[in-house]
Amino acid sequence: MSAGGGKKAILAALTANLGIAIAKFIGAAITGSGSMLAEGVHSVADTGNQGLLLLGQKRAEQQADALHPFGYGRNRYFYSFVVALVLFSLGSMFSIYEGIHKVQHPEELTSPLVAVTILVIAIGLETYSFVTAMRESAPLRAGASWWRFIRNSRNPELPVVLLEDTGALVGLAFALVAVLLTMVTGEPIWDGIGTLGIGVLLGVIAIVLIVEMKSLLIGEGATPDQDRKIRENLVDGARIDRVIHLRTEYLGPDEMLVAAKVSIVPGLEITDIAQAIDDAEARVRAAVPLARVMYIEPDLYRTQPV
Repeated sequence: MSAGGGKKAILAALTANLGIAIAKFIGAAITGSGSMLAEGVHSVADTGNQGLLLLGQKRAEQQADALHPFGYGRNRYFYSFVVALVLFSLGSMFSIYEGIHKVQHPEELTSPLVAVTILVIAIGLETYSFVTAMRESAPLRAGASWWRFIRNSRNPELPVVLLEDTGALVGLAFALVAVLLTMVTGEPIWDGIGTLGIGVLLGVIAIVLIVEMKSLLIGEGATPDQDRKIRENLVDGARIDRVIHLRTEYLGPDEMLVAAKVSIVPGLEITDIAQAIDDAEARVRAAVPLARVMYIEPDLYRTQPV
């Protein structure tokens, strides 16, 4: 799967979140549960977020033009950054506000078994979405830990969906425990505490996403493994003997810019130099297919005077 993958995971999450949101709001209206209401708002935010991710992918497909000569690939980073902001503002802040209100003014739950039933169903649907995202991410993860994948991935959508689904599952567990404790103890304050826990959880996830998406939006270079492959394949030992300097930057999840200055063996004819550059580009693209835009400058290596 290419770095542009993840649409299946996004659609699975959108479908699951839409159904869950409807069920949660019905449950909140019946039971009066603040945790359920907070989870409903969380699911609405997640549903809108999946729509934004799909919109970002669509906008990224625009062809390059005079105003944006390197294309529109970073739209995917921008919309993923917006998703992180929505998750923080709408999901986290509302849940914290509702939790504080419920702690200060506890309200009895009505028909708590309805809430438990809806939460169990929601956990099942979120698990389906989470497993789909994990399967979509597996080829890109390449054996790395999930946390390292989230930190290092240049694909913005899959980390967003993974963290959203993780937050949703843990949040649902908070809500379920809060409702069960309220039923067992008869103290509705547990519902407010559960709502606060959901808000804090969403806030932490949103901050992680904001930091990661901001880094991608500003512009990240090749991974260490990609950098190594690019350097190795720029040099052939016969015509190009070293890389003087190298700069890389992702123009989008599916496209990388490579700019390099390489040392040419002295005495080569201009046609040999041109062929050496063409061959170097071919080797790099074979080793790192995402290196689609390349600018290689030939030069002579000069040691610095002492």
